[in-house]
Amino acid sequence: MSLLDWAVAPFVDYGFMRRALAGTSAAALGAAPLGVFLVLRRMSLMGDAMSHAILPGVAAGFLLSGLSLGAMLLGGLATGLAVAVLAGLVARLTPLREDASFAAFYLISLGLGVLLVSVRGSNMDLLHVLFGTVLGLDDAALLLVTGAASATLLAMAVLYRLLVAECLDPGFLRASGGGGSLAHMAFLVLVVVNLVAGFQVLGTLMVVGMMMLPAAAARFWVPSVAGQIVLAAALGVAAGIAGLLVSYHYNLPASPAIILAAGGVYLVSVACGPQGGLLHGLAAHGRARYR
Repeated sequence: MSLLDWAVAPFVDYGFMRRALAGTSAAALGAAPLGVFLVLRRMSLMGDAMSHAILPGVAAGFLLSGLSLGAMLLGGLATGLAVAVLAGLVARLTPLREDASFAAFYLISLGLGVLLVSVRGSNMDLLHVLFGTVLGLDDAALLLVTGAASATLLAMAVLYRLLVAECLDPGFLRASGGGGSLAHMAFLVLVVVNLVAGFQVLGTLMVVGMMMLPAAAARFWVPSVAGQIVLAAALGVAAGIAGLLVSYHYNLPASPAIILAAGGVYLVSVACGPQGGLLHGLAAHGRARYR
C-alpha cells in the first residue's frame, strides 16, 4: 500500500470516516482559536475545568431524555455557564483566586456528572459521554459542531480587538470603559458552546485537548496572535486527520488517538519551535557562548 492510499483511501471508501473528519475539523476550527486566548491569558487550565463543568448538565439531559442531543446540549450549556458565573463570583467576593475557584467547581462537577450518568446508564453510555463517538456522528451532531464553529469564528472576528486588548491589559480596558467585561463574558460563552458541541465528537474529557494542545503548540512557531490563531486551527485539523488514520489502520480508539496526535505536535513544537523552543534556545545559548 502506497503512502497516498494509506492516507486517502479510508476517507474515500467509508462514509463514517468522512463524517469523523468533518466533525473533528469543525471542532478544531472552533476550539483551537479559543485556546490561543486561553494560553495568552494564562488560563489554560480553565478549559479543562469548563470541560468537566458541562458534564452534570450533559448527564442530566441523558437521564431525562436518553441520548437526545438537544437535551444534553441545553443541559451542558446551563451547567457550564452556571459554573463560569459562580466561579467568577467566588473569586470576586472572597479571597480565593479564580483558578482555585474553577478547580473546586470542576472537581464537584466531575464527581456529580459521573454519578448522574452511572445512576441510569451503563458503562458504555458513560464512555460515550466521556470519550465521544467520533466514528458514529449523525447529521444532528455534525450540524451542531459545524454551527458552533461557524458562530465562534464570526464572533471572534467581531470581538478580536477587544479580546486581544483584554489579554494584554484587562485593567486598562475596564478602566477606560472599553467593554472588557462584555468581551470576557462573550469569550466564556464561546468556550462553553464549543466544549458542549465538541463533547459529541471527542467527549467531555478529550475535547479540551483539541482546544489547548494546538494552541500551545502554535505559541512556539508564530509570535503574532493572528498567526497563532490560524496555525492552531491548522494544527488541530492535521491532528484530527492523523489521529483518525492511526485509529483506522491500527484499530485504536479514535478520540485518544486524535488527542495523542495533537500531543505529539505539541512536543515537537516544544523541542523545535523557533519561538522559545528548547533546541532553538540551546543553539542561541551556544552562539552567545562562543562569541
